[in-house]
Amino acid sequence: MLTFHISKSRILQLFMVILISLSTLKVCAQKRDTLSLSLSQMETRFIQNNLKLMAQHYNIDKASAELITSKLFSNPTFSFSNGLYTKSRDTNVFSQQTYGISQLLLTAGKRNKGIQLAKLNLENARHDFFDLLRTLKFSLRSNFFNLYFLEKSIHLYEQEIRALQKTLQGFKLLYQKGNISQKEVLRIQSLVYSIQTDQVNLVTQTNTLQGELRQLIGADKKMVIKPVFPIEMTINIQIAKIPYQTLLDSALLNRQDLKMARSNINYNGLNLRLQKAIAYPDITFSLNYDKKAGYGLKYISGGIAIGLPVFNRNQGNIRLARVALDQSKVLLQEQQNAIENELLSSYEDAMKLENIYNTLDPKFKNDYERLITEVYKNYEKRNISLVEFLDLYTSFKANVIQTNNLQLQRINSLEKLNFLTASQFYNP
Repeated sequence: MLTFHISKSRILQLFMVILISLSTLKVCAQKRDTLSLSLSQMETRFIQNNLKLMAQHYNIDKASAELITSKLFSNPTFSFSNGLYTKSRDTNVFSQQTYGISQLLLTAGKRNKGIQLAKLNLENARHDFFDLLRTLKFSLRSNFFNLYFLEKSIHLYEQEIRALQKTLQGFKLLYQKGNISQKEVLRIQSLVYSIQTDQVNLVTQTNTLQGELRQLIGADKKMVIKPVFPIEMTINIQIAKIPYQTLLDSALLNRQDLKMARSNINYNGLNLRLQKAIAYPDITFSLNYDKKAGYGLKYISGGIAIGLPVFNRNQGNIRLARVALDQSKVLLQEQQNAIENELLSSYEDAMKLENIYNTLDPKFKNDYERLITEVYKNYEKRNISLVEFLDLYTSFKANVIQTNNLQLQRINSLEKLNFLTASQFYNP
């Protein structure tokens, strides 16, 4: 015996909430244009329009400008003085003039080391840019696939809602004739409202993904993005045929953040040599002209100036640079370990999902869809009970949703391997 605990007023309230939500979503959708994009088309728009990538690329231009600055020599210094006052009355003080020009010369290869540091900064700016590209591209592809499978589930709900509403209308007529009880009508009606609630929750999730994708590809906020994806392309992909060592070698070779960690070691090593070079004093050469010097008229002299490294020999900065070098070596090792552990875990997850996916019968979904169609017909003809109908329907819906989720998890696991290895082992 079926026990029913839902009141009519509660069902009416639930119905009104769902009706308002669906109406709002429908109105919003009507005001927007649909933009159907394949994955490759979306990636093209992403490369061209993403503002984060544009902003990050300016860091490369800034580093290039700093490299130009590092190659420039110091400007010479010119000095001039003119007499203003003297106690001697027989001398024209304003006729006394001196001129001087001096040039600073860096010693111990400071200039070349500075140029090399600027080149490493430029290299790191490029690593930063491509690492951001890798991260944002992973977000783009993940959101694309999540949106695609969410819309598949929403489409399933729409089909079931239409079928159940048709059944509900027929049952209302049977109830009015006294052929069935009211609780059967209310139970079907409650099921319709429950499915509509689930559909609204999925639509809310798609709205979030829509916003993120529009931001990533620089699309107008009024656009509704429709992902176009041939799901058949994922069938023949077998991650088991790709050895783990191949994935690891690719990650160690191609990961931009790992390249930057190695570059940081070179940078800190070069900076240590620069700081040691700074301990050596620089030399300033000068040439002076004195119009009325004590040694005679039009006196010309040359000079040299050099600092004496008595108190300050740059000890603190040398020690700081040495500590930074040791730290960068530890950080590189830590990052390599993290990459290996995360890649191994993701590889094992992808293998498990692939094994589960391979156990699915490709014909099962179509057979089950035909079965549920027959279930509807038999229930309408009263050949099966309400309990049997609800059990079969719930099983069907759960199966389709779980299949969609399994496909999504499998594709996401492959995308994560792409992300972790900075390669395209999987590229539908």
